[in-house]
Amino acid sequence: MGLRRKQVQPRSGPEKAFGQVVREIRESRKLSQMDLYMESGLDRTFVSAIERGIQSPTLKTIVRLSKVLGVSPSEMMRRMEKSHFYRV
Repeated sequence: MGLRRKQVQPRSGPEKAFGQVVREIRESRKLSQMDLYMESGLDRTFVSAIERGIQSPTLKTIVRLSKVLGVSPSEMMRRMEKSHFYRV
């Protein structure tokens, strides 16, 4: 039987801050992760990993998410930089 390694979720950093921004915008638009997955074409588990700060999205992914969420990529970055999780 294989052992599953537990994913360590970051407590802070740009990935955590960006993921929090994605989650906040998604929830404010009353979208589920499944809705975001279906509209963006990104895998639902990947969306979840982004929101938890485990995955760092590419620029192309950020643009895809921003289109579905109805905000500009630059607005997402501004919000990320203001997050209390954003520590570089």
